[in-house]
Amino acid sequence: MKRSSCYNGYSLFLTMLMLCVVSRSQLTTDFYSTTCPTLLQIVRKEVLRAIKSETRMAASLIRLHFHDCFVNGCDASVLLDGSDGEKFALPNINSARGFEVVEAIKTAVESQCSGVVSCADILAIAARDSVLLSGGKSWRVLLGRRDGLVANQTGANARLPSPFEDVDTIISKFAAVGLNITDVVALSGAHTIGQAKCATFNTRLFNFSGTGAPDSTMESSMVSDLQTLCPLTDDGNKTTSLDRNSTDLFDNHYFQNLVNNKGLLTSDQELFSSTNLTTKDLVQAYSTNQSLFLVDFANSMIRMGNISPLTGSSGEIRKKCSVVNS
Repeated sequence: MKRSSCYNGYSLFLTMLMLCVVSRSQLTTDFYSTTCPTLLQIVRKEVLRAIKSETRMAASLIRLHFHDCFVNGCDASVLLDGSDGEKFALPNINSARGFEVVEAIKTAVESQCSGVVSCADILAIAARDSVLLSGGKSWRVLLGRRDGLVANQTGANARLPSPFEDVDTIISKFAAVGLNITDVVALSGAHTIGQAKCATFNTRLFNFSGTGAPDSTMESSMVSDLQTLCPLTDDGNKTTSLDRNSTDLFDNHYFQNLVNNKGLLTSDQELFSSTNLTTKDLVQAYSTNQSLFLVDFANSMIRMGNISPLTGSSGEIRKKCSVVNS
């Protein structure tokens, strides 16, 4: 009997220990409540400063978090310098931006809470604040990520969705990181703000898929305007708003554009014009119900932010976001 009692006690101890380890490895909204209690205020102040300086920066910061999480999980690997880094992957080179803003936030955080807050968590908070400061809905950001030690350029080239891809390919890329079709459509709604280069959509303007004509799913006056902006002789670097006629407000206008064949990227318009009825129904729902979109977007951002985070003793807390600690 005594032996059984001791065994049961030891078993209970192991169970409690494992529960403790599991709970410490999970992300929580109050992770820095004692170690860096002013974190959220510091990040908000720096993001606001950046957006006041350049409105487009809100979209850029959201995109950085997205491009980070789809490669190696949300570990700030996208921020690492180096010719073999994710910064130089095809979806990011001369495209991803806002790195200097993230470093400015990190510097401000380090001055108050040295060696405590990860760059991965800064990306997650900055993305949320960018949405909120652009008119979107806030959410409580789960925190406790640590920073990765390596970048993955090959992974970035393979796993990040492309503006030229069809909806089924994009759905499969989302599924590969544990996200569903609602996440595909909701997170695509981030294109309600931001800009895109001509090079990302000019294939739709002149000889789409070898037809000798523009993409039939693009509204005619939009085709004409964009052909003027992006002639065949252009270098493809001019930009235009992803959300035509509603550039800087985080709202559901992007989905209204899709319903009216005014999506800019192939990957955008495909959500409504392809044969996938699920994405089409979601676009239709979001186009008439902004509250539904904003709630779904927030929930999808939370799910995306929980893709394979490094926690506990994995990874590190970088001193500078662009380089691993020496």
